[in-house]
Amino acid sequence: MVKKKIYKKKNSFKDYYQSLVRIVPFSLILIFSFSVLPTLSNYFKESFKSNKIIINASKKTFDKTFNATLNNKKESNEKERDIIQDIFSWSIFDDIDVFGKDEEIENPERLSASTIEQLFIDTGYDLKKVRETQRVNVGNKLTELPKELKNIQSVKKRKELFIKIVLPLVVEENTRIKLDRKKLFKILNKNNTSTLDKKWLDIKFKQYGIKNKDIAILKIRMDEIPVSLAIAQAAKETGWGSSRFAQEGNALFGQWTWSGEGIKPASVDKNAKHKVAKFKILKASVEAYKRNLNTHPSYEKFRKERAIQRDNNGKLNSLELVKYLDKYAETGVEYTKVLVKIIEQNSLRDYDEVKILPTSLRIKNLI
Repeated sequence: MVKKKIYKKKNSFKDYYQSLVRIVPFSLILIFSFSVLPTLSNYFKESFKSNKIIINASKKTFDKTFNATLNNKKESNEKERDIIQDIFSWSIFDDIDVFGKDEEIENPERLSASTIEQLFIDTGYDLKKVRETQRVNVGNKLTELPKELKNIQSVKKRKELFIKIVLPLVVEENTRIKLDRKKLFKILNKNNTSTLDKKWLDIKFKQYGIKNKDIAILKIRMDEIPVSLAIAQAAKETGWGSSRFAQEGNALFGQWTWSGEGIKPASVDKNAKHKVAKFKILKASVEAYKRNLNTHPSYEKFRKERAIQRDNNGKLNSLELVKYLDKYAETGVEYTKVLVKIIEQNSLRDYDEVKILPTSLRIKNLI
């Protein structure tokens, strides 16, 4: 009798153990499902949801590479880094006066070529004097090109007037970048960064399309474009100010837009979706051009060469930098050769060191 009882106890314990073996794993799975899976679900939703980019319809970027790179899964790690930065740079043109679909130029009075020429004479604005003094009065800057510019018979006079109009715009924008760059290095040399400095840096990170807030990248991107190079590109892209895009949309640099705003090129394929971006004023075109060269991945080598030149002697050589703008136009290297000819034939490097004419001692000290 005793043996039989013991046997039953053994069987009972064995059955209990087998049941436990079956129940415990199942229970653990249930616990895991209710506690861990919801967290994982949220993680995957946040990590792998599509990048939803909301864009101001009147102020979109001018570069189709942003769209193309987002869908390209075969890019290298370096290009993937650029993609992350460029997603952020959708908003880098927000502070520039780009036309919206239904907007119109609000300046009803457009000065004629003869009026502008007389204005320059009255203010003593002469390119020979600019070369000698290396100073230009940015008060001479205009909002639009004169309609009669293309009708000036003398090629020399037409080019001279075009340079006079574009030069103050380029120098002024370079000065603004120079002052920003000066402030940047001043902040970096501080032991502690103030709240105001941090806010300023956040604005600049946004303007220069740097999502990860990398100071090293900001130092490279926040720099000037040589005056000679900017004028040469404006001359090439507009036919010295005579193109329809320049006349109707203040577009000095032929930047494209896919946002629906702009001027449709007459010779373009009917299925093409791009247009040439138009601007409220000429100054906005210059700002957008420099922002483009300073942020777009296509000009990364241009920016690296510029940084090297800064490290060597501080001066920028447009004839060297132009070699890295072969991606600016479909003609590639041939395009850069044309720019070199324009720079050399018109002695545009004479203006590379031109500064704005200060209107006060404070501005003089800043410059």
